[in-house]
Amino acid sequence: MISYCIETENLSYKFSGNEPVLKNINLQVPQGSIYGFLGPNGAGKTTTLRLLLGLLKKQQGEIKIFNKEFDANRISILKNVGSLIESPSLYSHLTATENLEVLQKIYRCPETRIKEALEIVGLSQTGNKKAGQFSLGMKQRLSIAISILHNPSLLILDEPTNGLDPNGIIEIRELLKKLNSEYKTTIVISSHLLAEIEKLVTHIGVINKGNILFQGTLDELRWKQMHNSVIYFDTSDNEKAKEIISSNDIRILSSKEWITIPLVEKKAIAMLNQKLVEEGIEVYQISTSQKDLESIFMDFINT
Repeated sequence: MISYCIETENLSYKFSGNEPVLKNINLQVPQGSIYGFLGPNGAGKTTTLRLLLGLLKKQQGEIKIFNKEFDANRISILKNVGSLIESPSLYSHLTATENLEVLQKIYRCPETRIKEALEIVGLSQTGNKKAGQFSLGMKQRLSIAISILHNPSLLILDEPTNGLDPNGIIEIRELLKKLNSEYKTTIVISSHLLAEIEKLVTHIGVINKGNILFQGTLDELRWKQMHNSVIYFDTSDNEKAKEIISSNDIRILSSKEWITIPLVEKKAIAMLNQKLVEEGIEVYQISTSQKDLESIFMDFINT
């Protein structure tokens, strides 16, 4: 039986005088997962994350974190949650260690945890360098160090790679994988960088206009990706090739320039190729078109 770190039931929210921003959101974030929360600007991602953290007052629906009702257990739950919502909040005139010392007193965690957190994010050698002199990637890593200082079981991150260069994005990706695999931290991450999310997460939720359009594992999404894939044949005689392919009970999707068929097993492709050649048809190219996460995402939000 799946154990959920976060569950919401019919979570809805609207700002005064406006249309609902969230409409009956039912999130299910498995314990130990990296959950990618995807959606275009204005879809409701940040509003959802703010509600999960108590930064917005719940209007309708239920929120459970660690299998506890959030309203009745707010303090005890938040003691075990780390977060980074929108821009990093740092003291630019302080060093990385000094920034963490401020929060260590608030969290009341051991002083030794400061060094541990900086080592985890790769900032243990920054010495007396002020946070204001850090690169954007270093600032993001310091912000994550702050969010994990009290060793939380759940980490909620809103666009943590926003504005980073490719190297910075890779660094944050590897850091989050490390937190998940080595420290068993459940991570919820929202992002617009769909190709990057695909390399990181185990589970995905897609939200648009306040509605959840898809929720499941990355493997389930990949199955959809495969389900939507096609194979193209380019031959010297497409009309005759079409007859041969159809005679083998394979549906022709299109035959305008290339012959397009649904995705079939490799053995079936080899069989078709052999039969075409035996009939004197030259096969110039056989190619597969698979939808990536970005294409599937666009299909979701445009339907």
